[in-house]
Amino acid sequence: MKVGVVLNPVAGGGRLRQDWPGVAAALKRRFGAFDLRETQAAGDAERLALDFAALGYDLVIAAGGDGTASEVADGLLQAAGEQGRRPDLALLPCGTGIDFARGLGLPRDLDRLIERIAKAKGRAVDAGRISYVDDHGALASRHFINIASAGLSGATDRAVNADKRKGRVSAKALFYWRTVAEFIRYRFQNVRITVDDAEPIEARVALVAVANGKFFGGGMMVAPDAALDDGQFEVVILRAASKARLIWDLRLVYGGRHRNHPAITILRGRKVVVEPVGADDAALVDIDGESPGRIPATFEMLPGALMLRF
Repeated sequence: MKVGVVLNPVAGGGRLRQDWPGVAAALKRRFGAFDLRETQAAGDAERLALDFAALGYDLVIAAGGDGTASEVADGLLQAAGEQGRRPDLALLPCGTGIDFARGLGLPRDLDRLIERIAKAKGRAVDAGRISYVDDHGALASRHFINIASAGLSGATDRAVNADKRKGRVSAKALFYWRTVAEFIRYRFQNVRITVDDAEPIEARVALVAVANGKFFGGGMMVAPDAALDDGQFEVVILRAASKARLIWDLRLVYGGRHRNHPAITILRGRKVVVEPVGADDAALVDIDGESPGRIPATFEMLPGALMLRF
C-alpha cells in the first residue's frame, strides 16, 4: 500500500510538528514506508493531495485541523473527477478546529488512532460542493466534507483565524468568545433560501448552516441529526431574534438541544441556494472553518463521493 501524509506543521500551535517523531514511528510500525509532504501556505494541502492521487497512492492521511482535512479532501475529490483516482482519506486531527474528527468519534490518542486506521477499510461517505463569490468578486467553487454555511459563522472564522491566541487556548473557548463578540456587532442578513424544488424562504437570519457533519465552531453540535452517508444535507436556519437571548441560548447548541428553539428552522435536502435579498446582504460564507468569500452561494450534495478510513 502506498501511503502519503500531508502535514500542516503549524496545526495546533505546532504541537503536531513537535510530536512528529513519535507519530512517524507509529505510522512506520503500522504501514511501513510512507511519504511525507508539509504545507507552507493555504491551498498547499489540496495540491499535495492531487499529486498523491496522480502518483497512484492508495491512502492519503491529513495531519492537521479541519482546514487541512478539508483541503486534502478537496484535492482527492478533484482527482476522482479529473483522473478517475479515488485514494482513501484518513485523519490525524490536531488544530484549532477538529470538528469533523469529533463527529467521527476518533480517539484522541494518535497511536490508537493510527492502529485503527491501519485496520479500517475505506467507507464511502458524502461530500458537498459549494459555489460562491470570492473576496475579489470572482465566481469560485470548492468541495467540503463537514459544514459550509453563510452568516455569522463566516465572520467568526475570520476573527478566530486572525486571533493571536489561536493554538494557545482551547478551540472551544476561542470559538465561543469570538462567536459572542462577532454576534454583538453582527448585522442580520436578509436572504432567500431555496432547498431542492421547494418554495423559496425569505428570512432575516444570523446563520444558514448546510451540514454534512454534526459539529462546527469548536464543538457546537449545530446539526444533531446530520449523517455522512444519507445523501442529504441537514439545513439549519437561525433567524433573527433578540441577540441577548440568542447568546444566552448558545449553550443549547453544544449539546444539540436547539431543535425546537423558536428561532431555529431545520430542513433537509440535496441542493441549497442562499441569495442576498438586498444590495447590503452579502453574508460571508464558511467552508469547513475557512471564510474565502460570500453569497450568493449554491451548496450541492455529492453522495458517497469520498472514501474515508476511520
